[in-house]
Amino acid sequence: MILPTKHISTSYSLLGIGAKILEQLYHPRTVSSLWSVCHTMPEVATFERFVLTLDLLYTIGAIEMEMGLLRRCHR
Repeated sequence: MILPTKHISTSYSLLGIGAKILEQLYHPRTVSSLWSVCHTMPEVATFERFVLTLDLLYTIGAIEMEMGLLRRCHR
């Protein structure tokens, strides 16, 4: 589920969904505003997958929360 396999394509793995979500974080956003943009993406589909992907992105240091806004980490 996190990584693509022979049964899960890259675009439907959490890493693939994470790439789609990071494309939408060109400026800091609240979680609800990011969800309103991403919920129409067929890869994301459910709030559960959206939150799991945000958890993964936070864990690997790709995003951070600052003053109630999600933003990309630039290293």
